[in-house]
Amino acid sequence: MTSSFESRWGRARLVLATAMSVLAGADRAWALPPATSVFCETYPEVPACASGVADCSTCHTVPPARNVYGTQIEAQLASGVARPLDAETFAAALPAALEAVEAADADGDGFANLDEISAGSSPADADLVPTQSDPCSSELPFRSLDVCGFDPTYTFKKLHLDFCGRSPSFEEGRSFLESADPRASLLTALEGCLKSEYWRGKDGAVWNLANAKINPLRTLKVGEDAPDGSVVVFTDYYDDYNFFVHAHTGDRDVRDLLVGDYYVTREVGPDGTRYVPYERSALDEIRDRGFNAAQLVERGRRAGMLTHRWFLMSHTMFASLPRTTAAQAYRAYLGLDISRLEGLQPIPDEPFDYDAKGVASEECAVCHSTLDPLTYPFTRYEGLGGGSGPGRGPAQYRSNRLDFFEAVDGPFVSRTPEAGAVLGVPVSNLVEWARVAAQSEAFAEAVVRDYWQLLMGESPRPSERGEFIALSRSLMAGGYSVEGMLRELIFTEAYSVP
Repeated sequence: MTSSFESRWGRARLVLATAMSVLAGADRAWALPPATSVFCETYPEVPACASGVADCSTCHTVPPARNVYGTQIEAQLASGVARPLDAETFAAALPAALEAVEAADADGDGFANLDEISAGSSPADADLVPTQSDPCSSELPFRSLDVCGFDPTYTFKKLHLDFCGRSPSFEEGRSFLESADPRASLLTALEGCLKSEYWRGKDGAVWNLANAKINPLRTLKVGEDAPDGSVVVFTDYYDDYNFFVHAHTGDRDVRDLLVGDYYVTREVGPDGTRYVPYERSALDEIRDRGFNAAQLVERGRRAGMLTHRWFLMSHTMFASLPRTTAAQAYRAYLGLDISRLEGLQPIPDEPFDYDAKGVASEECAVCHSTLDPLTYPFTRYEGLGGGSGPGRGPAQYRSNRLDFFEAVDGPFVSRTPEAGAVLGVPVSNLVEWARVAAQSEAFAEAVVRDYWQLLMGESPRPSERGEFIALSRSLMAGGYSVEGMLRELIFTEAYSVP
């Protein structure tokens, strides 16, 4: 039986998109694999296809259930052909079905389906309609701001508020207005703000970007700022914040968030806050910091913040298959939320249901065929323990960890492979999982999206998708330096045009 488990990971992986169209006439059928690519081959220039594939919500509510637009497409899809359709027949018939409903108004909001798709709104949501106004095509009652192009004075003020946390001084403003090269002056101002305590200090702008990734809970904290008298403690999650800010500042490689094999401490001196990497074994950590604060994963098994003690203890806890841990890593660092049907890339023959939780049932398999292979590489890392047998230390790598869960989760749980898959790519362990994830476009986009939301106050609009993708690719091409990306972001239309 073990060889059959191993052979499954030697097969070619098939990326199945649970999106857009289903086998007409089958009440519980899955979406056919060609749907997203065929849609974007038919409409390659629309905002929904900026990343190459459309989202499943274009035609579905929760797959396989169709929204009103998907229902219109289904009615036009290969009429008269026996169901279920095979993938080839489906792919050949979909363009004609899409064309047949272009002039229809699926959501009844007064706009044709094609007009909504072209404008980046939704043909299935009456609350999302194409934008009607163009502020640059009409006369404005004021001209203090250039709302139709790059406005250096506006950008100078905004930059100081966003990166320094204050308005520019009178002298700074006068010097800027007298500058012969406004762009160079903007970059100089940015460099100063990127070193400010407001931006990179404890509780600063970058520090707080990590909140949703770390999910701190002060009652379980040890070390600095820990509450008095806590009975139950996990560890010091400031290790995670220190690591996060270090990777995001100083023109460092932000991929260290997932692949770094070191730890980071924070030092405060007369020149401000410094983040200093260090390396110690688990035994040295215990000796120098005490057991409750020590990081316990040995160097060869570290995967950046994914193997920090707080992350493992607070998400894995007592689970044999730590699906919550994998889902949080996918959401926090790749921007893909499985609970919202994002990033679903099912693996053949999955899920196997090693821990007898019923995940192979039809209604669960849609997500777990992606989530469980995503989880397998996390299974050898302790959270808080769990299972049966003698006590084991928290938050460390243990190759035989699943042996302790057979009495709780059944005899097959110990046969769970450590090999898995992320983004449809086979990986042998968590270190490789992290390396594949860090190299992906999803990771780069997630990093840029964090800063876009921080500085723009919202996610990229459909009309801004091109600039957003360009920044993501610039991050990848520029050595994954966040500060390098920010030097370009301040000149985007989204940021620099009022």
